[in-house]
Amino acid sequence: MSGSAYATLAGTRRLGPPTTSRRSEYPLAVVAGAFTLAQLVLVRPGLGLGWDETVYVSQLSAHAPAAFFSAPRARGISLLVAPITSWSSSTTLLRVYLAALSGLALFLALRAWRGLFPVRVLALAGALFASLWVTLLYGIQAMPNYWVAVGALAAAGCCLRARADRSDRAAVWGLVASASLMAWMRPTDAVWATLPLLAFLVAARHWRLLVALLAGLASGAAEWVIEAYVSYGGLTQRLHEASAIEGGLGWHVAVVDQLRSLGGRALCRPCTGEMPNSAVDVWWLVLPVLAVVGLVVAIRARRTTATLVPLACAATAAFPYLFMIGYAAPRFLLPAYALVAIPVADALIHLVTRPTGVWRGVAVTLLAIGLAGHLAIQLAVLERTVDRTNTQHRDWSRTAAELHRLGVRKPCLLTGQDAIPIAFYTGCASAATGGHNANTSRTTLDRTARRMPVADITPAGSRPPAYARDWPAHRHGGLDLRVAPNTEGGDDG
Repeated sequence: MSGSAYATLAGTRRLGPPTTSRRSEYPLAVVAGAFTLAQLVLVRPGLGLGWDETVYVSQLSAHAPAAFFSAPRARGISLLVAPITSWSSSTTLLRVYLAALSGLALFLALRAWRGLFPVRVLALAGALFASLWVTLLYGIQAMPNYWVAVGALAAAGCCLRARADRSDRAAVWGLVASASLMAWMRPTDAVWATLPLLAFLVAARHWRLLVALLAGLASGAAEWVIEAYVSYGGLTQRLHEASAIEGGLGWHVAVVDQLRSLGGRALCRPCTGEMPNSAVDVWWLVLPVLAVVGLVVAIRARRTTATLVPLACAATAAFPYLFMIGYAAPRFLLPAYALVAIPVADALIHLVTRPTGVWRGVAVTLLAIGLAGHLAIQLAVLERTVDRTNTQHRDWSRTAAELHRLGVRKPCLLTGQDAIPIAFYTGCASAATGGHNANTSRTTLDRTARRMPVADITPAGSRPPAYARDWPAHRHGGLDLRVAPNTEGGDDG
């Protein structure tokens, strides 16, 4: 690609062509490799599967029957992990696979921006994104949000590259693939993250790229749309059910909820309680300021488009989770963090390289101290979150062991509190007669209990559902385990 091709980006500075030397990619590879290693060391492969993970993994699992699949979910992550889960029940193997795959995906997403920004900016952007506790925690998990993030980052870079050079077929196919990945994982998130790209391509009349982007989104969302008509009564009905499960999409200011969740709360619903230590929230509040600085730097350097596009995509990706749902989860904003990382990295490098003499040394020192403090806070939150998560997963594992002792072994069925994750740990199917995961009736449960073990789980001392009221209760920790009497197996060791 010629240097003039990159200059055709409206309002951008001529950065020159991306070098074909493999050495230019070494910093990106180092960042991606460090990300993979950090996940394995800090989060660790022994981390058990979380609530949502058991739903996704169970869809194509050799360990347990498929859990109820609610309307908002898409099957992309289930298919992504299927090469492992379809034949192995090893969580350790799955974690190693996802850590390696997430590192590779980060490398490819950063590589998509070669020639649009210097490699040092891309490497710093990758390091900033990869060092967030939420990125480290969810890159290694069977969850879709990280994959939407790297897909959005790659899509924006490929779109800008393909617009600059019409002969860059790799960028066009990269746009198709990254858009498809996003829609494969979470179709609605993919639409929000690509709205600025769609508007940008229409305004610039780049119909070929518009078709490529739409084709990628359509190919990724096709299964979700088809499933809507097969299992949910149509696309409109599925969207309606998805909105109901999310608490009803509308005007809900969840900015403060997101701030509360930054202390390590995987799901803040309802989002009450005290705010985390102010030091935990500082980076989140500084982020938009640095994004604005990055935009100012880009305007002065005459490369506005390459900075404005990811910022606009980050804003639309974050909008529904900041202003349209009544709760928060840190993973929801991963696409926004990935997209804003490049302008922020550009701003930071500008702030430390523009001063001269002694002021440059001061700027470098202040940046080093700031980044070191930021990293220390992220690692502290990550450690607490991993410890708390491990404790919950160990509780589920112990409950599964107690159910096995009571004779509940596959094929079997569980209902009640945390039935979905505990059922997966036990190797059972799960069912519910009410709520968003309702998929059975009392009559069906009674009939099922005649041919396999069925158990209900309730908090200790609480009122059980009507169908389990006469089942013998076994106290286990803070839970009452009730096993249908005609299948209760007693103590089998």
